[in-house]
Amino acid sequence: MNTNQAFREDVLEAVSDLSYEELNQKISDDKWTIMQVLEHLYLMEEMIVARVWHQLQNGEDKPAEKKPFHLTTDRSRKVPAPPHVIPSEEKRTLEEMKMKLAASRTKLEDVTKRVETEELQKKSFPHPIFGDMDLAQWIEFIGYHEKRHLLQIEELKAEMN
Repeated sequence: MNTNQAFREDVLEAVSDLSYEELNQKISDDKWTIMQVLEHLYLMEEMIVARVWHQLQNGEDKPAEKKPFHLTTDRSRKVPAPPHVIPSEEKRTLEEMKMKLAASRTKLEDVTKRVETEELQKKSFPHPIFGDMDLAQWIEFIGYHEKRHLLQIEELKAEMN
């Protein structure tokens, strides 16, 4: 199993026993609900896959050095989400969000099945902190980003109790 799938399963396992109320509970004004975290993961995956496809079709070859994106899991450093991946205030059910996450994951898997790693390594686009990352790194980043937010979910769950 690849790391993206393993991290996704960990996220879904962490929320599987939570009620609708718990998933949508606002701990404080400056924190997302667990459901908003899940929506953010969905929005990020959708955005990254769209950018990967765009670069594959329109981008010029621009390889990038390997970046330490595994550091994404370090929650001691706060990173504001870009505006286009900030979740809504809308309350959602877990089933609804699982369907959205499954749909975005299917799109990601479509890229990885259809495009060789070597092709993905030829093109890149910038990450706000790490700078240019090639498309293969972006795909791998998704899992580490989800692991970061799994830690956030665990923190939110602890604050509920």
